[in-house]
Amino acid sequence: MSFADPTALPKDLIKDGSDAGFMTDVVAASKSQPVLVDFWAPWCGPCRTLTPMIEKAVRAAGGAVKLVKIDIDKDPAYAGQLQVQSIPTVYAFVNGQPVDRFQGALPESQIKAFIDRLTGGESANSDIEQLMSLGEESLSLNDLGGAAQAFAQVMTLEPAHEGAIAGMARVYLADGDVDQARQTIAMAPQGSKDATVQSVRAQLALLSAAPTGADDELKAKVAADPSDHQARYDLSLAQAASGDLKGAVDSLLTIVAADREWNDQAARKQLLVVFEAAGAGSDVARDGRRRLSSILFA
Repeated sequence: MSFADPTALPKDLIKDGSDAGFMTDVVAASKSQPVLVDFWAPWCGPCRTLTPMIEKAVRAAGGAVKLVKIDIDKDPAYAGQLQVQSIPTVYAFVNGQPVDRFQGALPESQIKAFIDRLTGGESANSDIEQLMSLGEESLSLNDLGGAAQAFAQVMTLEPAHEGAIAGMARVYLADGDVDQARQTIAMAPQGSKDATVQSVRAQLALLSAAPTGADDELKAKVAADPSDHQARYDLSLAQAASGDLKGAVDSLLTIVAADREWNDQAARKQLLVVFEAAGAGSDVARDGRRRLSSILFA
């Protein structure tokens, strides 16, 4: 979606509300357009996370929805009437009535979807979902051009879409352009919880950690001395960097099984990076976690 020019938005699009002004700012105003009510408090950590994101989403909606923020410490009456039991809690009012709500600091994508349901923005979401599916399918078929086109279209509709940013980075990785992949994934927030963003960053970390020795040399060292954990660890890094994540997992699990405390649990820690790079739902991660658990809790 394209972001609206902030200077063209109504001045009262986002405002601090109160119990005294609730009937005017929320109930009456919601008869003209949807109004979100953000119940918060200064001492609430998740509130400080949510508020900037919801303000951004409201501005991006271009005036289709308003936001009223109410500090429940100063104005507790309507929070009590609406049975707000934890904060942040956000209510949506339409035609003078509360019609939906959510609690906690949701990701930006879910906040946007919440607003889209109120404002009729589902069609844009549908387009994005279809393009993301097309991008993933193209990538799975190694159609890098088709995947890049689909992910680029999503970023045109929603420039901050983390899945599309990660998708473009994966295209560059598949094409061997590591520098461009690194620049692209940097567009996603540093603290992103998006699984595909985390996977790409883990893949880049594996590439950065790759040793200089060739796989064959490292395999020969391991074969000559199976107890050489450093050689086997270096081999796992080389395997991961070349895309052989299953081989990397096998090597690391062998170290953990022999000495789980080796080098401050380096093998176990590296396993977590490999699992993240493979993707939480991948066969490599699922099988690897099962085998790791059987070793640790045997």
